[in-house]
Formats: sequence, C-alpha cells, structure tokens
Amino acid sequence: MGRIRPYLTGCVVECRGNARMNYQSRDIDQTPDREQAARALELLRVWAQSATPTEVSELDPAIARLLSGAPLANYPDLSRSYPEGFVADPAYRATLPDLQNGPASLIRGEKQQIQHVGISNFRLPIRFHTRDGDDLTLETSVTGTVSLEADKKGINMSRIMRSFYKHSERTFSFEVIEAALDDYIADLGSIDARIMMRFSFPVRVDSLRSGLSGYQYYDIALELTEVDGVRQKFMHLDYVYSSTCPCSLELAEHARATRGQLATPHSQRSVARISVVVDCDGPCLWFEDLIGACRRAVPTETQVMVKREDEQAFAELNAANPIFVEDAARLFCAELLGDHRIGDFRVIASHQESLHSHDAVSILTEGPTFDAQSLDPKLFSTLFHVG
Repeated sequence: MGRIRPYLTGCVVECRGNARMNYQSRDIDQTPDREQAARALELLRVWAQSATPTEVSELDPAIARLLSGAPLANYPDLSRSYPEGFVADPAYRATLPDLQNGPASLIRGEKQQIQHVGISNFRLPIRFHTRDGDDLTLETSVTGTVSLEADKKGINMSRIMRSFYKHSERTFSFEVIEAALDDYIADLGSIDARIMMRFSFPVRVDSLRSGLSGYQYYDIALELTEVDGVRQKFMHLDYVYSSTCPCSLELAEHARATRGQLATPHSQRSVARISVVVDCDGPCLWFEDLIGACRRAVPTETQVMVKREDEQAFAELNAANPIFVEDAARLFCAELLGDHRIGDFRVIASHQESLHSHDAVSILTEGPTFDAQSLDPKLFSTLFHVG
C-alpha cells in the first residue's frame, strides 16, 4: 500500500504481520482532499479487519460501520423492525432509566422548591351531576400540579394522568377529585397539590318573549387545592352579559328631549369571571345556583334564540339596567354575599367598550384568599368571549 498523504498527523497504525506504520504529517493545518480521505478510509478498514473489538472500541466504536458484514460485539447491528411481540415484564421495566426521578446531583439550576409542576390541558370525557338530577358527559380539560421539594430532580408526569384516570369513570364531584388528589400526593411524594377541571356547561335558556329556547354554554372550572395540609374548593364561572353605559343613555335621552335628535346609547358584550371558595362541609353549590346568582345580579345576559320581539325586549331590558363596570362588580358582590355556601370570592369584570378602543375593567375581592399585589399581565385578555 502506498504511503499515506501528509494530513494524517502522528498516526500510528498496526497492520497485518504486526508491522507498524507511522505516518507523520508535514503540515497539520493542511485540509485533506477527497482522494486523501479515501486512502485513509481504506487504511482504517485494513487495520480493523485484524483488530479486536476492544481495540476498535478504544479507537472509535464507529469504525464498525465501515466493515460490511462484520458486526462487532461492542457495536452491534440495530434492528429496524418494530418488535410486535415484545413484552416489558417487571424485570425489564426495572432496568429502564428514569432521569426525571434521579438523584439531586442531576438537578440543573438552583436547588429551589417549585410550588407547581405538572401537566395542563389533558382532556377526557367526564360525567357531571346537574341540579335536576341528570348526568351530563362533557369534554373536560384537566390541569394537575404538585409541589416539588428542592432536593428532588422532578416528577413522573404520567402518574398525574394515571391517578386521574383511575377515578374518571365515576360521576364526578369534589369528593372524587379529592380521591385523585390523595393519589397525587401519595404517588408523587409531594406536600401540596392542585387539580383543576375546565369544561363548557350547557343550560337551556328561554327567550325573553317569543317562547323559543336554546342552549347557553358557560365556561366553568372546578379547582381543589391542598397547601400546608389545608384543602380548599373553588368554583370559577365566566358570565357573559350586555352592559349599557348609564352616561351614554342619559346623553341620548338629553338629545331626544332638548333637540329632537335621535341617539342611541352605547352598549357592549361584557364578561365577568366569578371565583368563589365553596364551603367544604355545607350543602352543594350547584353550577346552576352560581349562574342564577349572576342572572339576578345582572339580568342582561346575552341571548341565544332571538326573534324581533325578543330583540326589542332585550333593548328594554338593557335600558332598565344600565351599568358601569363598577356597578357590575358591586351587583355581583351583593348576590354572592347573600349565599352562605360561598366563602371568600373574587369578581373580575370587563366591559369591552363599543365607544372606546380600550376596555373598562374592575376587580372586587372579599376575604384574604384572592388578595394579590400583582396581576397576570394578560389577565383581562382572557376574559374575551368567543361566540
């Protein structure tokens, strides 16, 4: 075999007959061309044919790829066929690596407690009770999180789903969510935990005058938390209504009365997010109960089925209930305070103005649970209702 070109720097190779061949580069910075690379490849193949697997491994296990039909023990050919019949028995599963639940030495970044870690928006069908005794199966989005101690690398995310699925065949109530929460804490070895279920709850609603009816859908979330051994139950509801500006209404009437000028007050679709702490030991607070409280507080709920007489009625209803965003928050507050099943609560209202290019917003809280010095920067944008 001819002498190798100068790019092989300090290369010592043992060939057949144990003759040692030393190829020393005259110029270590010279870039080899394709011919030189081909000769080097051929030299490696010659050497590898008589080398032991250990020698190949010590140099570079990838050399095995260059040898046609000669797989090495430390660099086996890999199967490209899916093993349909393979069964992962307990002994095999015990050998599987689990970095997420590894030792603290694997932690990246600061060894600091994480208050919430888990999964969000895994979906499954869940049955819910209604106030009239029926059951509804609704697509439900589940968020499950637990706390993570400073010396733990991570959690097994699939355990959260498995814990929830284990109870999902039962008709859901807060008691069943509590059972899932117990599993979270036990399975994942955590101190604190949280489960939230979000769904769209249908209620058949009558029109104002025509006798028609249709389904109104309410975005509802049930939340169960355990922090420092204390459990709390929450219900969240988005209520969509029309708000007619009292100032605009008065100005329109002034134009009519003083100048005979036709004018209309401005009104807009508005959203209130009601969050309440539910008494753990008291009677059930039904979804329909919280919806009813919102309707009593602000009766100008957006309509489903509308004929001309309903549209006229809705205009009259708005004129009878003009509200600023401050009024809305206080009207909801008055209804919530009157229900002994409700503890602390928060009302967030957003009137998405038709007059202005901005929204009018308000937040009212009762009790310490929802006190917050800071708000999510995009909080109010989540109150936008998509029909």
